[in-house]
Amino acid sequence: MTQDATEDRVLAAVRERRELVNDAIDEDLPMAEPERLYEATRYLLDAGGKRLRPTAALLAAESLADVAPLSTDYRAFPSLSGETFDLMRAAVSVEVIQSFTLIHDDIMDEDDLRRGVPAVHREYDTETAILAGDTLYAKAFELLSDTGADPAGGLEAVNLLASTCTRICEGQSLDVDFEGRDDVSPEEYLQMVELKTAVLYGASAAIPAVLMGADDYVVDALYQYGVDSGRAFQIQDDVLDLTVPSEKLGKQRGSDLVEDKETLITLHARQQGVDVDGLVSADTPAEATEEAIEEAVAALEEAGSIDYAREKATELTERSKERLSVLPDNEARSLLRDLADYLVSRTY
Repeated sequence: MTQDATEDRVLAAVRERRELVNDAIDEDLPMAEPERLYEATRYLLDAGGKRLRPTAALLAAESLADVAPLSTDYRAFPSLSGETFDLMRAAVSVEVIQSFTLIHDDIMDEDDLRRGVPAVHREYDTETAILAGDTLYAKAFELLSDTGADPAGGLEAVNLLASTCTRICEGQSLDVDFEGRDDVSPEEYLQMVELKTAVLYGASAAIPAVLMGADDYVVDALYQYGVDSGRAFQIQDDVLDLTVPSEKLGKQRGSDLVEDKETLITLHARQQGVDVDGLVSADTPAEATEEAIEEAVAALEEAGSIDYAREKATELTERSKERLSVLPDNEARSLLRDLADYLVSRTY
């Protein structure tokens, strides 16, 4: 199968599940009072998003249950013991956590755009955005604690999501700390990425296995699949931040570079003697000209730094796919492999 055919296949699988997840969000997160708070809570969720994390959750469960994709009611999904539970509610919970992190990230980074629309704190105000993020955080645990799964598995899944949120905060703290340092190592960066971004992918893939009553080694393998894929995803995000136009990216191009955020790209460039801090002269992403960004990207490409990041993402992706050997050899497992590849081949 060609790369284009594989990408079309995985995008179709994501699209089909995204529609189901979007319907579930409408059911599980209805509008309520105060109206302004719940409008802000739904704002980013309604703005779009690929729903990659819930897609990974649904595919992991389909593969583990060895059922044909989209053939089973996600609201009454079979566990390994034969009981049923609401898998879709678990999938929605991880997407809700994702939106919570994006809202708070945009506030901290003072970003103006997200998913092609004004960030929540720009569309509303900072106070409302903080409350919207906090509401989403709480709602995620309400959803995950009400799947109807075996109580022991349900408690373990809630604990996994809670510890994941703690790690996300640790990763965000490291990211902030790195802005004031010029001696961050690639190893430190990859650890930060694992905490800030990748652990939620890990939880997305592992939580269904926990709820289904799978063995610990299966849960661990799926978690590591998600972590490796998530780290590769973030590295690709760093590449896209520099190489994709703002209108396609959904946020200001080159924002990480202007804001002095360390990435694997800039760390490698420093090691090659590039004056990363002097690449773009602008106080905010909005003030950076396209010409300045183009010149910066050219310098990073000449240093081999963008190719270095792409190669690291590919390495992590290959490792992630090896983790899937614990699953039955079926269509859903194949789609999980394709999804991992897509995370590092996507162009937006």
